[in-house]
Amino acid sequence: MPEANQAAVYAGIDIGGTNIKIGLVGDDAQPIAFRSIPTQQEDGPGAVAERVAATLQELAAEAGLKKALHAVGLASPGPMDLKAGMLLCPGNLPAWHNTPLRDLFAKATGLRVNYENDANAAAYGEYWGGAGAKYNSLVMVTLGTGVGGGIILNDRVLDGEHSCGGEIGHIIIDASPTAPLNSLGIRGSLEGYCGSYGVVAQARRILADQFVETSLRDSIEAGEELSPLLIANAAEAGDAIAHQIVLDTARYLAIGIVTVVHTIDPEAVVIGGSLTFGGAGHPLGERFLAEVRNQTRQRLIPSLRDAIAIDFAELGGNAGYIGAAGLARADCLKG
Repeated sequence: MPEANQAAVYAGIDIGGTNIKIGLVGDDAQPIAFRSIPTQQEDGPGAVAERVAATLQELAAEAGLKKALHAVGLASPGPMDLKAGMLLCPGNLPAWHNTPLRDLFAKATGLRVNYENDANAAAYGEYWGGAGAKYNSLVMVTLGTGVGGGIILNDRVLDGEHSCGGEIGHIIIDASPTAPLNSLGIRGSLEGYCGSYGVVAQARRILADQFVETSLRDSIEAGEELSPLLIANAAEAGDAIAHQIVLDTARYLAIGIVTVVHTIDPEAVVIGGSLTFGGAGHPLGERFLAEVRNQTRQRLIPSLRDAIAIDFAELGGNAGYIGAAGLARADCLKG
């Protein structure tokens, strides 16, 4: 990592459709102050930028900062044009299409602003101050409603020429004509199998066979919603079908990971998001991770089988704003 003045403090802003996470982060990747505020996207991006700027001033005052913030890191969902600082047409911010978001926040804060995709920012957060801090490169896969990702190589985010670097969820893992569709209508993608709706769709396909015995059917008939949480709870209670769905999800994820590893050759892969079946320290989460590791290792070329670390992410929902601040720091250090 580049050396820097240890007194430096950077702001990280992670914009979501419902809430905005705002934090002050030190040069050591440690949060100093944090606040979450409602997005209220209907107010328009300019008004939201002003409200975020006011919140940053409040946080700085509460933290007793005697010097001005060095810079701001801004993260939002895509698609975007990072070179132009433009937010294009995000599904969860419909009133913000074609907005010069970087310039709006620079004007509101009076500071240099670095703009990045939220998944890439989260990956950088894990690289800078989380599960990837001891590595020079990593791939992060985020499992939730969809599947996100980010790639960090030698302290740089792989943004790509068209601001679409790290779109791991859209890797094709099944080329069959009957493979499920993802949220963009792409057939056979990693997201279509490992996003939450993909896991639920897989369970529905299994439940379509009336001869399959599983407690999931009883739960649904009792009025419960079929969801990843219901599947996880059934698996923990010993339901063999539910447990197999968890392991199948791990296998599909491994296929996607192998494709990225064979392309990028990173030191590590970290897995985050809400769909990790309990995550680190949880029995089902640990079985899920063990299966991801096992299935990945089987498919890697021999020289990589014992060379790639695979683990859970550590920063949770804080990764985005921490990573955004870290990218602002990296941008400043470049000059």
